[in-house]
Amino acid sequence: MAKERLKSPRARLFVALDLPESARGGLVAWQREALGDPALRSIAPEALHVTLCFLAYQPESEIDRIADVVCGVKPRTTELRFGRDPVPVPRNRPRLFAVDAESEGAVALQAELSDRLHAARFYKPEKRPFWSHVTVARVKPERRTSSDRRGRRRRGRPMLLERAPTALPDELLEPFDAPRVTLYRSLLHPTGAEYVSLAALDLTSDGEG
Repeated sequence: MAKERLKSPRARLFVALDLPESARGGLVAWQREALGDPALRSIAPEALHVTLCFLAYQPESEIDRIADVVCGVKPRTTELRFGRDPVPVPRNRPRLFAVDAESEGAVALQAELSDRLHAARFYKPEKRPFWSHVTVARVKPERRTSSDRRGRRRRGRPMLLERAPTALPDELLEPFDAPRVTLYRSLLHPTGAEYVSLAALDLTSDGEG
């Protein structure tokens, strides 16, 4: 039976906080001006979000149950505030840049979702503390010059940067509310990942009245 379950179709899933259009549009405009180094690749607008829990591959037959867990949390105002300076990850030779999205509400929401999804056996909590952030750029790899023993071409190290992304403008540093928490399916393609919304919880309604 275990082998049969492993053969069932599986989906790559994660839970994220969506950004309001104003914040996402502001980041897109900033990307056009701030990512001047040719080694930097901007993150697509639809991928600008705060990941709360990465669930990896789960059976497609469990998606409805996972959606019920995600949408079972109580809606609440979740305020975010971007940090001014993009953060290199890792700092010595970055492969990506992220913007802090400081939020006590996001930390609390992530902890609740982590507990609920872990109890339902859909998620293994990470050992490192949760970091509320939005990935805004990736560093292109160096030219691939070798292959591994199986003949697959290995991904090169991140390219060296001459210019790091510039700071965010003042208008992007104002606090804003996340509109929803969403369960996404990630479809991997040679041209990049495609994100499909499977279920969403509106955070702007407090459920009262």
